[in-house]
Amino acid sequence: MKTMEIEEAAQFIKVHPITLSEMARRGEIPAAKPGKKWVFIDVDLVEWLRSNYKAQASVSDSTERSNACHFSNAKTHETGGSKLLPPTESEYKKQLGLK
Repeated sequence: MKTMEIEEAAQFIKVHPITLSEMARRGEIPAAKPGKKWVFIDVDLVEWLRSNYKAQASVSDSTERSNACHFSNAKTHETGGSKLLPPTESEYKKQLGLK
């Protein structure tokens, strides 16, 4: 078991040190502040990372469509636009008073 300061812990979990300190302050990540500096324990960070594997997957699954992109196998996000069908020829003729 090894303790880490903010810079080393941030590098370990691949986030910016400011982001990590904000996460620690909000209680989103295991940390202690026995004095003026945050202290992290490596095994706690590993456990925290692993606990986010499944949560992260379920968040991304819910925000992506199941349809694959036409150019790759990647899932795509839905975009804006109307879901209404365009008017048919008969509707145009009706609106214009044509037979």
